[in-house]
Amino acid sequence: MSRYGLQTTSLVLYFNFHFFLSLFSYLPLPMVLSQLSSNQKTAMINLSNNLNTPTGVVSWDVNNEPNPCLWTGVRCNPPPNSSVIQISLSGHFLSSSDFLPLVCRIQSLQILDVSGNHLTTIPPGFISDCGKLGGLKLLNFSMNNLKGRLPDFVGFSGLEALDFARNNLNGSIDSELDGLVGLRSLNLSFNHFTGSVPTRLGKSKVLEELELSMNTFDGPIPAELVGYQNLTLIDLSGNCLSGSVPDGIGELAKLEVLILSANRLSGRIPQSISNITSLWRFAANFNNFNGSIPDVIAKHLKNLDLSYNSLSGSIPSDLLSSLNLHTLDLSNNRLEGQIPAVLSSSLVRLRLGSNLLDGKIPSTANATHQTLTYLEMENNNLTGSIPPELGDCQNLALLNLAQNHLSGALPVELGSLSHLQVLKLQFNNLSGRIPIQITQLPKLNILNISWNSLNGSIPPSVSNMQSLINMNLQGNKLSGSIPNSIASMDSLMELQLGENHLSGDIPIMPTSLQIALNLSSNLFQGTIPETLSRLSVLEILDLSNNKFSGMIPDFFTGLGTLTQLLLSNNDLSGEIPNFASWVMVDASGNKGLTNRTRRSTSPQMEKKEMSCAGKILFAIGATVFVVVSITILAIPLSGYKLVKKRNY
Repeated sequence: MSRYGLQTTSLVLYFNFHFFLSLFSYLPLPMVLSQLSSNQKTAMINLSNNLNTPTGVVSWDVNNEPNPCLWTGVRCNPPPNSSVIQISLSGHFLSSSDFLPLVCRIQSLQILDVSGNHLTTIPPGFISDCGKLGGLKLLNFSMNNLKGRLPDFVGFSGLEALDFARNNLNGSIDSELDGLVGLRSLNLSFNHFTGSVPTRLGKSKVLEELELSMNTFDGPIPAELVGYQNLTLIDLSGNCLSGSVPDGIGELAKLEVLILSANRLSGRIPQSISNITSLWRFAANFNNFNGSIPDVIAKHLKNLDLSYNSLSGSIPSDLLSSLNLHTLDLSNNRLEGQIPAVLSSSLVRLRLGSNLLDGKIPSTANATHQTLTYLEMENNNLTGSIPPELGDCQNLALLNLAQNHLSGALPVELGSLSHLQVLKLQFNNLSGRIPIQITQLPKLNILNISWNSLNGSIPPSVSNMQSLINMNLQGNKLSGSIPNSIASMDSLMELQLGENHLSGDIPIMPTSLQIALNLSSNLFQGTIPETLSRLSVLEILDLSNNKFSGMIPDFFTGLGTLTQLLLSNNDLSGEIPNFASWVMVDASGNKGLTNRTRRSTSPQMEKKEMSCAGKILFAIGATVFVVVSITILAIPLSGYKLVKKRNY
């Protein structure tokens, strides 16, 4: 997963509806001796009877447990004045909404959670009756199949949290929520709402959390949102919003999280955002923002994601040194100039890939970087060598410096990165041998140092990397033979060794190879080894541009998952075996090969074959005549049936 911005945005925040629910979850548990009033007990029994259908999934049974306060999902106030304050029916596969009006007969109810069911409608009686419950504080209808427009909430004077996320609601939102005078948390994410972003979100304007992500809201971000001065969270990601961000957004002094990802917003990022001292997360990735990054924007931020925009200019000199900053993603922009020399010791993730940055990779020697986990600077114009000090970043799990102009040797210090899982250095100008120290990395899954100028042999110690899934050494100047120890790499699924100077015998390969084995454009010779028949799950095998001789082994036809077999430009001879239709075989450039389907025949055999062919053609012609005749006769009848069917 290379695009971290959007995936870690609204999906993480979605489940935080949430401080309200967690707050109410700590209300006192009912005592065993608590007793409800007769009215409430009757209401709960009626509700139980409605829910316990023959196919019901709610285990409420007054015969087994006469006290409803002890039913699963029910909470009550403690005695002496016991009353039901919470009903949770989450995840019970409920499809009928008939029980909802019965819930409204419980006057003391504060929390109703019916999330994770299959409800499609909300009965009008529920809105009219439950709207009269002044103590109702939280309604959670998330993760259902509700359709149609958002209900018009009348009453609900005490409602503080409303969650309709992950449904199929649609239409625009105007005044449906205007009457909710105490609304503090609203989550309508993952629906199909259209029109402009709603601004009538409770007459008292005490809203604190606004989550509208993954809908189809369009138009600009309304300036009216600034009027909700208590907002701590705004998530508008995954919509069709356009225009610029209102500069007045900097007046939201309590804002902690602002997520505008995956829209069509443009213009400059407001400088006023840096004035919000409480803001710790700002994500505006996947938009059309341009201009430079505002100064001191990260003075208070912990997480900043501006990736996949059109930002230009240089990286502000103080941006990477902010002591608060944990994650920074500026990838896929048009930033230029050098990377600031000072990196904050609190950085966990730094992504600067796919820009126009030049100069050298800043050294980490001036600070302790024990927290740095992801470092990505790929696809830039960086020069110089890889700093050996990167070996001090002991928690580094991903290092991606690919597609630059880096030169020099691979630092042996990288071998001390015991937590490294991904190392990508391809498409640079690196030279020298592959350090043995790098082959000691115990957790490495992906090693890609292809398309450099590395020389020498492949260290036999590569087999120490037992977690390796993908090893790509293609496009270097490696020589010698492939180590026999490679057979023990049981996790390896792809091995790319093409475009080198490798020679000698091909060793036994690990049977785990599934994606590809590429040995092309090397100096291998002799017959194709029988040991390749062990690769029963391999999809692509490339042996092209070598000096293999002899016949193409028949065992290739028995590799059931093989889709591409590349044998071109060798010295192979004999007949090409018959492969399944889904296997693409390229055997061009082998002068001694013939196709098994092309065989010479004698004149007598040709005459006999033509005679047989004539008989077959006559039989086919007769069959076609009969079929056509039957078809012509059947047309009127079938046409009548079709018209009759349409009339119904």
